[in-house]
Amino acid sequence: MPGFGLSTAADQRFNVNLSILFTELPLLERPAAAAAAGFTAVELWWPWIDSPTPEQSELDALKKAIEDAGVTLTGLNFYAGQLPGPDRGALSLPGEESERFRANVDVAADFAASLGCKALNALYGNRVEGVDPAEQDALALENLVLAARAADRIGAILLIEALNQPESPLYPLVSAPAAIGIVDRVNAATGLGNAKFLMDLYHLSMNGEDLPSVIDRYAAKTGHVQIADNPGRGAPGTGSLPLEELLGRLRKAGYDGWVGLEYKPGDRPSSEAFDWLPSEARAAR
Repeated sequence: MPGFGLSTAADQRFNVNLSILFTELPLLERPAAAAAAGFTAVELWWPWIDSPTPEQSELDALKKAIEDAGVTLTGLNFYAGQLPGPDRGALSLPGEESERFRANVDVAADFAASLGCKALNALYGNRVEGVDPAEQDALALENLVLAARAADRIGAILLIEALNQPESPLYPLVSAPAAIGIVDRVNAATGLGNAKFLMDLYHLSMNGEDLPSVIDRYAAKTGHVQIADNPGRGAPGTGSLPLEELLGRLRKAGYDGWVGLEYKPGDRPSSEAFDWLPSEARAAR
């Protein structure tokens, strides 16, 4: 598999998403596995998909696993329903799901704060049949304002992510401009300026967007980047996306934040899915 050159890779700060990589291991063993592979930073989707408010003992156990592994938690999703699964967030869904999101906001923020995590991702949620999209959008803004304030309280940013239309046909934010529009609305509503774009190059490429143009237009509003190759959502080099070139363009555009590895390892252990990245470039600098 073709890999990144060391000079390009060394310019980036990579972290491993433990909700898509190392999932062959129990949750509490994944931070140590990432460390053993040479990484010093990790990110997570909300790990308790059935509970926005898990027992404190569960939160404490995950915190200890991350600390014992010697890795830093750099990103965390708020509660997003069944993810992986049919759901794409909870905050725009009227009724029980948005209430679960609200119950999670301070739990997620406090957990992030306990580990020095400075980025919280709020997935918007699918359109619901029979519900006026304008009603969902009003509810979403209300809940995103709560999330932005909670993030601000811990000195963190709030991330808004665009997904892709083929895999998430009911999700309304399926382009960079759509997600940027929500970022701008949240910042206008709060005055905090801490809402940022989560630029996932895999999702944007699945939408057929012009990635160099997206980078040039939106790098300044981007708070986090995630990568996977396309087609297949595998490791860099398994598809045809020029990820090394795109990340270099992001750096030139002024982005110096984290690059989350959010790809599927394929039919091999996750520990073998990093051969594209020189081992010297895995530890964050």
